[in-house]
Amino acid sequence: MAIEVTRTYVGSIQNHRQVCDGLDSLGDAASKIWNVARWTADRIWDATGEIPDEGVLKSHMKNQSCWKDLNAQSSQKVIEELSDAFQSWFDLRHKFDEANPPGYRKHGDERPRSTVTFKEDGFKHDPENNRVRLSKGKNLKEYWSDFLLCEYQIRPDVDLSEVNSVQNVRAVWNGDEWELHFVCKVSLETNDSAGEGVAGIDLGIKNIATAAFPDEYVLYPGNSLKEDKHYFKRAEYDTEGENGPSEKSMWARRKLADRETHFYHTLTDTIITECVERGVGTLAVSWPEDVRESDWGKTGNKKLHSWAFDRIYQYLEYKGEIRGVEVLKENEWDTSKTCSRCGDDTKSNRVERGLYVCSSCGLVGNADCNGAENMRQKITPSPHGEDRSNGCVAQPSTYLFDRESGMFRTREQVVS
Repeated sequence: MAIEVTRTYVGSIQNHRQVCDGLDSLGDAASKIWNVARWTADRIWDATGEIPDEGVLKSHMKNQSCWKDLNAQSSQKVIEELSDAFQSWFDLRHKFDEANPPGYRKHGDERPRSTVTFKEDGFKHDPENNRVRLSKGKNLKEYWSDFLLCEYQIRPDVDLSEVNSVQNVRAVWNGDEWELHFVCKVSLETNDSAGEGVAGIDLGIKNIATAAFPDEYVLYPGNSLKEDKHYFKRAEYDTEGENGPSEKSMWARRKLADRETHFYHTLTDTIITECVERGVGTLAVSWPEDVRESDWGKTGNKKLHSWAFDRIYQYLEYKGEIRGVEVLKENEWDTSKTCSRCGDDTKSNRVERGLYVCSSCGLVGNADCNGAENMRQKITPSPHGEDRSNGCVAQPSTYLFDRESGMFRTREQVVS
């Protein structure tokens, strides 16, 4: 069966020096439109007691001179993003009274380079020659047919001429340079359900993922990723120039980003493959609610606010969809302290980060495996007393990332 899905492919700009100034102007224009719209929303809010919706804001903004700094559809997209930001704030306010509304886009007296989205009328794509023409707004054109022609390079396994359609193109400033994001509709052949089995995944920091399969528990540690972060962050810091990032510093950032992307793709490929081979058709993944909005202290914030749980879930979801594994997002509330055998939820059962000891039934095991089993039981509850314990939970298999092969392998295979 074929399904149509949305995919985003990132391309590096090969003629960056020629188009950088033009993209800077467009990014600045997007920030200006955001700020003027944000100011307008404030005035209407003060006068009526209500924040204007997307349609009202667009009507007001069309009379502002900055509106024509971008293509009309690109300007509209900025307003849509602001409206979405206000909606997210409304939703968050129900949980946190101190939540702040979306702010202005400015750093001191300067505006940052905002992402610019080009919809159907704003770009012309030439996939045969790896080029895309991006429209400027009327105010920024030097002559009637003025535009930016970007030459791009995309990863070798992607051919944009074969996708159904490029829906839009986004010019994104990544902190070092501009890059292009192509949002495409893609047809993919999917498999029937991989089976009747159910597995659970507990996402974490030390063990990036812990899987409770029907017949085995598996740990996927993040040691190699931690080592990469330490090495490349140090390389970036040591080579930082006095007037901004040096070429060596920028190289370190890109290298780390590439390593992280490869790690997460390989991890999720491995997990979905294990599901298919074990007849698992449903995978419950832990979802840590509000972890990014909470204050965990300086050290905790550094770890948790950069935790890529959402990225891992996204990869699992679309890879599972293709291969017949339904991936479900499940709230992980209390799964770390609840005994997967008897249901006791005494907080002290979590003796230390890696050890779980139930004070009621005597279960002794790996704490992450216990959490993963609780995720599995959210889909297929096991009668309390069913023994999937101590041996399995206490002695899980470990799959390590092997740098030489770029794959996850058993500890024995990597060591040998």
